[in-house]
Amino acid sequence: MPFREINSKMVEATVMPGQRMFSQRGAMLAYKGDVSFTPNIQGGQGGLMSMIGRRVANEATPLMTVEGSGTVLFGHGGHHIQVINLTGDSLYVEADRLLAFDGTLQQGTMFMGSQGGVMGMVRGQVTGQGLFTTTLKGHGAVAVMAHGGVIEVPITPQRPVHVDPQAYVAHHGDVRNKLSTALGWRDMVGRGSGEAFQLELSGSGAVYVQASEEKL
Repeated sequence: MPFREINSKMVEATVMPGQRMFSQRGAMLAYKGDVSFTPNIQGGQGGLMSMIGRRVANEATPLMTVEGSGTVLFGHGGHHIQVINLTGDSLYVEADRLLAFDGTLQQGTMFMGSQGGVMGMVRGQVTGQGLFTTTLKGHGAVAVMAHGGVIEVPITPQRPVHVDPQAYVAHHGDVRNKLSTALGWRDMVGRGSGEAFQLELSGSGAVYVQASEEKL
């Protein structure tokens, strides 16, 4: 289900009979046609384990199931929106950054320690993003939210990417991450800046970086 970007902070989705999509509660701005919005206590297609994973991590983000026939305008909090199209790979994104996504995508959760070992767990604690992150896999579109706009940075085996953890939004592809200490970086950019850590992403894929260090 493709999204049409109305502007940097609003997207329009076409809802077709027999199809469904999920959106964050409160994200619907307006709609036309015969469209229904139903609370989804299990958070999409992740089932019980997805719900438990977020509850353990205190990251519950209630979703709505959107069905029917018509068009829906989505936006939330005046945040910038980035549309990401998946073609069979997986997207890793924090649950509270999900605005809306295709119901054809398989949703689940991933323990941060499984990418980067103990440092993956540390990353969750340092950034305040929790120990779990949401995964979306398959063919379809995802609309994510960010502060100040988003840029997509390619990741190649020859050239890993280092990101300020607070500016990280999401990534996709065959990518591993680890948190490393930026020795001397704090002194270079100013004490207490919070930039004493770098998130290193390596492999093949892309990372989405926001133009801000603010959390949603």
